[in-house]
Order: sequence, then C-alpha cells, then structure tokens
Amino acid sequence: MTVIDANRMHEIETRYPEYFHRSFRQRFGGLLIVLATILYGSYAVWFFDLPKVIAEAHWERFGIYMSQWISYDVQPEFRLEDDGTIQTRYPRFSPLGDDPHPDWVKANADGSITVLVSGSGRTVTVSKSQTVITAHGVTVPVDVTSGAPKVVGPVPNWMTVYDDNVLANLGFAGDVSISVDRVKVRKRFIGWANFVFDTQSPFFDKPAGEVISLIVSGPRIHPDQSNLSLAFDSIWNNSEWQHGDVWTKLFQTIVMAFLGTLLGSLAAFPLAFMAARNITPNRFLNQALKRSFDFLRSVDMLIWALFLTRAFGPGPLAGSGAIFLTETGTLGKLYSEGLENIDNKPREGVKSTGASTVLVHRYGIMPQIVPVIVSQTLYQWESNVRGATIIGAVGAGGIGLKLWEAMRTNSNWENVAYMVILILIVVFLFDAASNALRHRLMGTQAGH
Repeated sequence: MTVIDANRMHEIETRYPEYFHRSFRQRFGGLLIVLATILYGSYAVWFFDLPKVIAEAHWERFGIYMSQWISYDVQPEFRLEDDGTIQTRYPRFSPLGDDPHPDWVKANADGSITVLVSGSGRTVTVSKSQTVITAHGVTVPVDVTSGAPKVVGPVPNWMTVYDDNVLANLGFAGDVSISVDRVKVRKRFIGWANFVFDTQSPFFDKPAGEVISLIVSGPRIHPDQSNLSLAFDSIWNNSEWQHGDVWTKLFQTIVMAFLGTLLGSLAAFPLAFMAARNITPNRFLNQALKRSFDFLRSVDMLIWALFLTRAFGPGPLAGSGAIFLTETGTLGKLYSEGLENIDNKPREGVKSTGASTVLVHRYGIMPQIVPVIVSQTLYQWESNVRGATIIGAVGAGGIGLKLWEAMRTNSNWENVAYMVILILIVVFLFDAASNALRHRLMGTQAGH
C-alpha cells in the first residue's frame, strides 16, 4: 500500500485542479440540465393543456381515415315506394358503373332484398315493413311502418337511434342508415376501385386476360385508334384517379426543385467568394452579403411562395422562385463558411508562382471546396423535392396543390394515399441518386 504525504498530495492537487477543485457548473451541471428539462416539460404540458387535448381528441377518425386510404365503398340505396315495391339506386358516380348488379345484393321471392355486407355473416334484409340487421352475433329488426324507424327489442351498443333515423355501425365492413322511406347501405372493399380503367372506359370491368388479348390482337374498338393507344388514353385520362394530371403535377414538382436549387447554387457560388473574409478582405461587403444570406434563408420557403404567387399568379414559376430565394441564402452561407475554413497553404503556394487570381482560386481553393459544394447542393436538392410538395399547397404548382385539394374534400383519401406513395417513391429515388452522385464525385464508396 502506497502512502502519499501532504507535499505529494498538494503537488497532485496543483497539477490536476480540474479534478480536485471542480466548479459549481461541473459538479451540478448535469443535475441542473435534468431539472430544467423536467420543468420545461411540465410547463409545456400546462401551456398546451395536453390532458384536455388528449381527452377530447377524435382518435376514431384516425382509424376511419386510414381505412379509407386502402379501401373504397359502394352505397346502394333502397327506397320504399308507396306501392310496396323497393327500388334500388346507386350514386351517380358509383365505382360499379352506371347500371350495377352486384352479386352481394339479392332479391328474395317475397319482394325483400338482402345485402351481404361482409363474409362474416353481417347482412341487411330490407322489406316494406321492416329492416333486419344481423351483425356482431345478434339479429335486430327495425320497424319502418310508423312515423319514425323503431328498433324492436333492446338497442345494441353498435346502433344509434335518432328522431328520424337509425344508424348501425358494422365496423370496417360498413354501416347502415335506416329511415321510414329508405335504407342506405355502405359496403366497404379493400383496394382501389377502377385504378386502371374508369367506368367510362371500353375496357372497364373486363378481365385482365381479355384486355391484353384486345390490345395485342383484338379487333379495333374505335376504327380511328389502335386498342393500345385507346388503353393508354383510358388510363392517362382516368376520370377517378386522374393519372395524367397527377403525374404531370409530380413532374412539375421535380422540375421546381431542380430548377430552384440549380439557380440558387449558381447565384450563391460567386457571392460566397465575396462573403468569405479570407477570400475578399472587405469587411463591409462580407457582412452585407452574410446578412443578405441570413435574410433570404430566415424567410421560410412557404412565405416566399405566398409572396410570389401574389406577384406572378399560381403556378410552378412561383414555386421555383421561392426555392431559388431560399437556396441562395442557405447555400451562400454554407459555401462561404466552407471557404473560410480552407487551408491557406495550397492557395499561398499557387499565388507564389505569380498565377492570376482566377488560377489561384481554381487550383488553390476549388479542390478543397468542391466536396463541400457537391455534398451540400445535392442534399438541398433532395430536400427541396419534399419542400416543393409543401409550397404547392399554397398555389405554387406541382403535386402539393392537388394533394391539398384531395384532402380538403375529406372523401378522396384513397387518392391522397396514391399521391403520398408517389411522393415517397420520388423522395426515395432522389435520396438514392443524391447519395450515389455524392459518393462518386467525392471519390468515396457508399457506406464508408
């Protein structure tokens, strides 16, 4: 066991004071950070009134919207006529076409109609005197002979009775609305209806094999147009999914992001040389350009888009201009900071040979700054593909506006899902392309 005397101990304390004479911040800094975080979290909970927000949130809507992303519904309506007959009607733009006769709607011998809502035994039988619903393991008759629909027997928890209407919730399979003169059934199906051909297409509701046969070797449906051209025209101009318009708007978004980033980088590149203190020794010019960069990037791209749509009208020009202004500020700052952090030795070496300023920049600065420029520009280009979608929602063109229009109707959530998936695919592809280009130009391998 080694014994340390007082002199030796004093020497060690003098040599390593940070361990023996720690400041208040060093001793209690971590604890203070934890306490500050707890206090701030408690303040945020109180300020936003999170318990009330959580309690009053309509969580059920999340499930409804998610189900509508991946499904569609058909809504037959059965009208109880005065003569005792039951007339079946479908909405004008039904996914089943103008004159549907689905096999899940069956006419019975006694004049009633049975609707098979799901394969798990959920059915609705409509007659002139009552509607019988079988679901969740029980059968519930609803009488419609009086002035208002009346549930016969106890009312289950999945049914809601109003003054002139009875609503039955059958879960994901659909729902039933019953009044004295009509019964409306909503039956839900997994998938996207008429995604390829709409109800107006001559190829609608034909099996895939028959469509392929018509395209390859079948007789012309329209004498002045080949079947292949007709099929493409039917898909591109699909009135329900609007593929042509969606893809055109998606291409506009990509062009907006590319053009805005390209112009922003071209403008930022020379300005960055004038903003860098070690390249241009003019204090006033340095500060003026850097504050300009701060202003351009501090105003959000969405705000620039709002200004420009008022100036030039809605369209991709306003979107490209918004990205250009934002990227000039962002890339100008990044480029100038990269220039200020270069090693001056190569630059001084080239300058010592008597080379011109252009050659000094070309051989003394550019080899050091090119990796930074390439990396940051490609990243901003990839990020602006996402940003262009957002600014499109305020009228700056592209798929963003179309996405916002589909969401505002609160009924075309399958179209929303379609466009969201396309945006995700584009962002993924641009991310992969950006990484590949960045690694190739910088001489590295992906993952290293």
